[in-house]
Amino acid sequence: MSTPAQFPEPADGRLPPFLVALAGWLVPGLGHLLLRRPGRALIYLLCVGSLAGMGLALGGHIFRLPARGVFEWLGVAADAGTGAFYFLSGMWDGLTSDVSRAVGDYGTRFIVAAGVLNLLFVLDAHEMASRRRR
Repeated sequence: MSTPAQFPEPADGRLPPFLVALAGWLVPGLGHLLLRRPGRALIYLLCVGSLAGMGLALGGHIFRLPARGVFEWLGVAADAGTGAFYFLSGMWDGLTSDVSRAVGDYGTRFIVAAGVLNLLFVLDAHEMASRRRR
């Protein structure tokens, strides 16, 4: 019988920075919550969630794979940066995407901004977990 794989933990009991970053990407703010920063976690969740929600409500386009060019790859990367919101947006996809109007184009920008912002929050959580920043 094989034993389950275990992630290496630092000697002082801290969570590995990679796991904190992964959790922060999947659910915005979760990385900071794991680092016992509930205020930041709530603010980050509200920021990313409101931007992504507003973008979907405005009918923004969600970039999906397969991407057909460099700009679509950048769109996929930025949209996937929202973590769980990207995967949950599949329920909205096709129902509201309308970039023929300026409002839909603004919605696309809101979704992309939410993804890039969450990626910055993930980097912040990773640096805090690796003790480069407090």
